[in-house]
Amino acid sequence: MHPQLSDKRIVCKDFIKALEECHSRGLSRFTGACNRHKDELNHCLRSERLKRSALNREVAKARRAKAEEALKKFHEE
Repeated sequence: MHPQLSDKRIVCKDFIKALEECHSRGLSRFTGACNRHKDELNHCLRSERLKRSALNREVAKARRAKAEEALKKFHEE
């Protein structure tokens, strides 16, 4: 499953457009002709999700370190 796709989404826009064009060609959507486009879109969305996850993990790590430092300082006083 992929998230809701729209033209407002900046990342993977070319892949979204290619998949929508393929789906608009009648029965090609049901015969598997669009599978390559869908796989490329899924790969693009996955890589974007992994980038976001890595960034969120780093931010959380910094936030956790800051909280632990504040707690340590509080217990010292």
